[in-house]
Amino acid sequence: MNLGNSIKAFRKERKLSQSDLAGMCGITSTYLSLVENGKKEPTIALIKIIAEKLEVPLPILIFSAITDEDIPIEKKELFELIKPSIDS
Repeated sequence: MNLGNSIKAFRKERKLSQSDLAGMCGITSTYLSLVENGKKEPTIALIKIIAEKLEVPLPILIFSAITDEDIPIEKKELFELIKPSIDS
């Protein structure tokens, strides 16, 4: 799971700088950078705030962070079917 990449992608899609999003969330841009680069794990409370500020439903933010390595072999086919709908 790569939550940092997911946050970064949604942030960029909304044309927000790290500083903009960090300010909206009440954290420093340095901390947000560490989260986006996978060097810090945010709390669930912070993940909820980030999702809210990005205007992304929390389940979508988390689902978009799932990578192929996170999916058991027997569920990959279903995951591949669902993922395009979630991504769009």
